[in-house]
Amino acid sequence: MAKIYHFDLYGSRQDKYDFLDANNMDTIEWQEIKPQSPFYLFIPQNTDLLGEYDFGWKITEIMPINSVGIVTARDSLTIHWSQESVEKTVKDFVNLLEEEARNKYDLGKDSRDWKVDFAQEDLRQSGLKKELIVPILYRPFDIRYTYYTGKSRGFLCMPRNEVMRNILGRENLGLITVRQVAEGIFNHSFVTTNIIESRITVSNKGIGFIFPLYIYPNTENEQSNLFEQKKANFSAEFLTAIKEKVGYLPTPENIFYYIYAIFHSPSYRQRYAEFLKIDFPRIPLTNNEKLFQKLSEIGEKLVNLHLMKISPHPPSPLSHRGRGESLPQNKVSFHSEGDNLVSQVKYDAKKERIYLNKESYFANISEEVWQFQIGGYQVLDKWLKSRKKANRELTYEDIIHYQKIVVILQETIRLMSEIEQNLDFGQSFA
Repeated sequence: MAKIYHFDLYGSRQDKYDFLDANNMDTIEWQEIKPQSPFYLFIPQNTDLLGEYDFGWKITEIMPINSVGIVTARDSLTIHWSQESVEKTVKDFVNLLEEEARNKYDLGKDSRDWKVDFAQEDLRQSGLKKELIVPILYRPFDIRYTYYTGKSRGFLCMPRNEVMRNILGRENLGLITVRQVAEGIFNHSFVTTNIIESRITVSNKGIGFIFPLYIYPNTENEQSNLFEQKKANFSAEFLTAIKEKVGYLPTPENIFYYIYAIFHSPSYRQRYAEFLKIDFPRIPLTNNEKLFQKLSEIGEKLVNLHLMKISPHPPSPLSHRGRGESLPQNKVSFHSEGDNLVSQVKYDAKKERIYLNKESYFANISEEVWQFQIGGYQVLDKWLKSRKKANRELTYEDIIHYQKIVVILQETIRLMSEIEQNLDFGQSFA
């Protein structure tokens, strides 16, 4: 049987030439690798825990109905800060000549799946209905608005209606995760009650997938049963497995919360880092009923936090023009002697301040919270820089919203630590 060897050579081009001049096939210290199914990777990999990891359930095996997030193809045209802005844009865009629209909105050349005339025709056919202006989770804790007809290759390039229809205007939860976790990025999951844009969690290094908790009957399908009820998006095989493990069948919500807690375990992310880079994440099942319930409880708290449904210490009136008021206990506050235009985003670790310009800043924010990432995004930094790019001045509501994000991240870090206190991967999933 053939053997496969691997060697990494890093450095400048000249360093590599020098190394190759000084060595040959016999002197290089090759490392034998043994690629394994199903990926057959031609790189070294620590496979000591592969069997343990593979024993878990892949998220696509757990929640079979899923898709990547929406691809707009033209964010600047389709994604807006307010419902009013969406309405104004679509009414203007649809009434322009094709080339006028292209030039006015700087849309560039058409692509195979997105064309100006396709987008305009989609809007005309929709009738420009206000109810089609909907919220979309654009980035972590950053809700924007778009015009959603559900038609592919229309105003939105790929609206993923087959999955998004289960989220749009429904009572539902959507688990967001990725197929491959990029190097150094391990906060790879989030939650939503809104439709999502495809780069919600992972920046430009990949795309986010959404897994709805419930699947609703398709009322647009003539074959659909009007009396059909929503169904949990869990495979029958997985439900059988979890019932055998725990001793009973938990509610769909409790299963969802359990999964969310596992994804927020630092030891899970570190222990299986090699394998999270390759494919969809897997979920280990515990046969410890008390542990399942405990993780489900923590997962529920995390879900509600990330949906901004709760805030441990709601913000008091902001400190503005030097009034000095702050959040109870958390002490995060906002100070401004000038305007609130986001013209710079700078963190001062010594003073624990985040500046949005020379005279305005948020105070009492630890470096741990400032550095906290979801996917490829450093949350607090990204949220402000998006507003800097748009040349926006923060409103009172924006400032309160940002304070809430700080509190939520503080509590997320605490709850992740609590998850760790309850988990022992050598015992919990044996």
